[in-house]
Amino acid sequence: MVVRVRLFATLRERAGRDEIELEVPEGALVSDALERMGGLIGDVKAVLAVNREYAAPDTALNSGDELALIPPVSGGGPISATVHVALVSKPIALDSLLSRVRDPRAGAVVVFEGVTRDVAQLEYEAYGDMAMAKISEIVSAATDKHDLCAAAVEHRVGTVPLSEPSVVVAVSAPHRAEAFAAAHEIIDRLKSEAPIWKQEEGEWVQGVTPSKPS
Repeated sequence: MVVRVRLFATLRERAGRDEIELEVPEGALVSDALERMGGLIGDVKAVLAVNREYAAPDTALNSGDELALIPPVSGGGPISATVHVALVSKPIALDSLLSRVRDPRAGAVVVFEGVTRDVAQLEYEAYGDMAMAKISEIVSAATDKHDLCAAAVEHRVGTVPLSEPSVVVAVSAPHRAEAFAAAHEIIDRLKSEAPIWKQEEGEWVQGVTPSKPS
């Protein structure tokens, strides 16, 4: 059978296109597809996403699956929390984001901004649908774990000039310890799991291989 595989960041540039066709036998596994793409992957520690979820090597492939080759990437809690996530192409409006996490039950609001530094601009690329799903999963997990009142995350794609935020995480909780811990957890997981890539001065910034099922 023939499957289509979406490409991003350095792999997209290496292939010269954003999608390739791959012929695999019926009953093929993720490991078979990765082996057949070895020439393209080379030394990049890429993983395969199947239907917008990181897939284990023994995951079976089916005709019609949505596949994506992912290079290293740069629900409410018990108190009925609200969650907001978004990918945006314009400057992030901090006041608007803060208004999403204001809550009469909250005694603490913590905001983290990741900003462009040292260079004139950065370029960000995302696997949009999967990135949104993964960020939502991360934020919902932190919301449950730390009993947040609300959480909001926005990440820019495209060009982000010097000193402007590329990502903002805002959370509110009854107490400061939980708010700090949740914001820290969200940004750390986002940086290591969400399929978002950063290009600096024409070069893709080397990141980490996304976590995937064993």
